[in-house]
Amino acid sequence: MGTRLLCVVLALLVGLPLGQNRQSNAPRGPSRGYVPDATTAVKIGEAVLVPVFGEKRIAAERPFHATLEGDVWSVEGTLYCPDGTLSTTTQMCKGGTAVVKLSKTDARILFMMHYK
Repeated sequence: MGTRLLCVVLALLVGLPLGQNRQSNAPRGPSRGYVPDATTAVKIGEAVLVPVFGEKRIAAERPFHATLEGDVWSVEGTLYCPDGTLSTTTQMCKGGTAVVKLSKTDARILFMMHYK
């Protein structure tokens, strides 16, 4: 009886690691990440910027645009001159816009600031 019990215990101890996938309990997100594209990044970016900087200020910087570098989305507003024209390389205006950086994989806010 003792040998039989020992065989069962050994079989269970050896069998458990083989039958379990250690990553099966790990949370899995979408294969393309929680922020898969620029449109989603902009929507999330605006949603987190409005409560911090105010709807009026964020609305004045639309449209927002997003660029992906590695697994980080950078979402930035558009800078307009006081006369309402767009600030460009040929017509530079003073000021800055809101910027938020988001993790593509899990949608964490990595950085948020409003430049002046």
